[in-house]
Amino acid sequence: MSIPKNPLSLMKQCYKKIFPIVDEELKRWNRKAEAIPNRELRKQALNSQKNKRFHCEGGAILGLLAKEKYKEAISFIVAYQTISDYLDNLCDRSTSLSPLDFRTLHQAMFDSVTIENGCKNYYRYREEQDDGGYLQELVKTCQTVLKNVKGYPIIRKHLIDLCQYYCDLQVHKHVKEEDRLPRLKNWFIANKSSLPDINWFEFAACSGSTLGIFCLVSYACQENFTRKQAQTVRNGYFPYIQGLHILLDYFIDQEEDKLGGDLNFCSYYESHEELLNRFQLFIDEADKHARLLPDRKFHQMINRGLLGLYLSDRKIQSQETELLAKKIRKHGGWISQFFYMNAKIYQRKQTKV
Repeated sequence: MSIPKNPLSLMKQCYKKIFPIVDEELKRWNRKAEAIPNRELRKQALNSQKNKRFHCEGGAILGLLAKEKYKEAISFIVAYQTISDYLDNLCDRSTSLSPLDFRTLHQAMFDSVTIENGCKNYYRYREEQDDGGYLQELVKTCQTVLKNVKGYPIIRKHLIDLCQYYCDLQVHKHVKEEDRLPRLKNWFIANKSSLPDINWFEFAACSGSTLGIFCLVSYACQENFTRKQAQTVRNGYFPYIQGLHILLDYFIDQEEDKLGGDLNFCSYYESHEELLNRFQLFIDEADKHARLLPDRKFHQMINRGLLGLYLSDRKIQSQETELLAKKIRKHGGWISQFFYMNAKIYQRKQTKV
């Protein structure tokens, strides 16, 4: 199977090959979630699948990089992203504000990319315990895929590094409100020497994406993926491509987070003008780094596709936010507009189902 190089061929493969597999995988995990004995855990598992489905659909597009083994890659991507969304829900709507609890929950993500690790009781520091094996089964699914990935030894270190960033972020941003900013800023200071010129909240956003992991796993399914290419992919996706991804995610959630009192990294820009300028910089840097990657046209499409996908979201309701979204989308050019229109059409079809 060839890796698409233009938006039309990409969307054809998405509708024909990617989305149907994602749908089947999510149906399987939905059945598992419905059987969770604990009411609160069951609620958060089902809500995460219902409300964040497009995370799996978007991430699964990177499964095309696995070529003939795209089904295996998508199995990993959907399971890993389902863990991510589920744990995010558990922490966002938590009955606990304990950093130890959050760290222990997210051990599931480390175990998912570390095939020699055994599963644990990830709930041991919280009241809710019985998920009927749901989280452990998600972890085992990820491990099973990776055990059969020829290039796993090449990407293992990078997977753990990116996972570390992600899990640190989830712990720091979910503790009690007065501790969040000091923890996040100190974490940024500890990592600043290895980063380009970005703000503390932009570093947090760069850490919050799973795209680099999905890209590495998909490429590692290929027979001829090299150690040098793995390093290039890791550096290509972190920080700028991942940062663009999560800044877009926070951008569309601004109104929702304000109502819910949740932390939103886009709120730390001093003005709409600064937000727009920084988004444009992240778009340009993401494009620049994509040029260094194997299959560069595909990765540049992903960057443009992120703009179209996120900025088509129904959460964008206020006139002010819509105007900003239009300006950001314009910077992405005609490819972003193509994906924007495609996403709108897809949303209408899903509404009618």
